[in-house]
Amino acid sequence: MDKLLKQALLAGACFFALTVPALADSLSEANQVYGAGDYEKAAKLYSASASKGNAEAQYILGIMYRAGRGVPRDVDAAKRWYLLAAEQGHAQAQFNLGWMYASGKGVPQDYVRSHMWFNIAIAGAGSDARKEFIVDRDALAQSMTADQIAKAQALAKKCTAKKFKGC
Repeated sequence: MDKLLKQALLAGACFFALTVPALADSLSEANQVYGAGDYEKAAKLYSASASKGNAEAQYILGIMYRAGRGVPRDVDAAKRWYLLAAEQGHAQAQFNLGWMYASGKGVPQDYVRSHMWFNIAIAGAGSDARKEFIVDRDALAQSMTADQIAKAQALAKKCTAKKFKGC
């Protein structure tokens, strides 16, 4: 039984080792195509990676749907892609969800949910992005009551504890 388990683990490791570079290569190709301005082809390439769970591809598809670049403009699709990336801890996707809720673009305007997503993004962002996210979160907080801010902070803790699922 140990031998069978070792073989299964080895097969799984080999599959993972072969799959990860392929996903990275397709994302790299999508980035090159996007940079060259062929947004329709880039959307197809990102979609293939995004469908396999690549958070960066999901985030970029969210951007493309929000802007209507290479795909029809569709804020509902943008939100879906951002959410998939956000559930994997993608800070920029989390921030963009916060922005959507702050502005009411594609979702009902909800400062509490916006502040929640901004807080979550801040916790996972690198130092430069974190600074920018804090500025936007604090600007939003100027339009909120203390109770709303406390509720947003509690929701952020709950959402983080659930690993961003169902937020």
